[in-house]
Amino acid sequence: MTLKITGIIGLLLLIISRLLLMQGDAFIQSQAPFDFAHLFMLVGSLLCLAFCFVFPKSIFNSIAVPMIVLGVIAHCGMCALDFTLWSFGADEEGRNALVGHLMTSPKLWYPYFVIGPAFLYAGLTTQSWYFILRRTIASIIALSGGFAIGLGQMIWQNQLIVLAGTIALTIGFTWLLWPLNKIQEEAMQG
Repeated sequence: MTLKITGIIGLLLLIISRLLLMQGDAFIQSQAPFDFAHLFMLVGSLLCLAFCFVFPKSIFNSIAVPMIVLGVIAHCGMCALDFTLWSFGADEEGRNALVGHLMTSPKLWYPYFVIGPAFLYAGLTTQSWYFILRRTIASIIALSGGFAIGLGQMIWQNQLIVLAGTIALTIGFTWLLWPLNKIQEEAMQG
């Protein structure tokens, strides 16, 4: 499996994760034998590491790669904490106590739930700037997707916007990574 396909599969798993998360807390808590929403998110974010090696070396790549790595690390931490929350099952009091503790602990809340995961999407969208002049429409779709994810997560807290952004990012990246002809293939390599 090529790195391009690996990365796209990662984005598709993030879409599936978003669809599952949109079903609500009761649905997440009822998943058995595992919290599949966060499992897909964990595996999807890890597969997105492939995007560190797919895009041409450039200033954009130099900025994006550390952001993607930090974002994946944050997603891993967030998923680990979410798995812990899921393990509480029907114990809402215990789960609420842990959530309350996490929210009042800036050393955990900000890097793993607020700012950290955003680095993954910021890094991915930074990669698409390389193609803004050559593959403008695909770049704009990817950039718009990243922007929508940020707005949906941080400003409006609307999972539908986050889902639409993740879909747009996936479409934009798929379009960027599969050149339509030989000239575009050469442009990606050089």
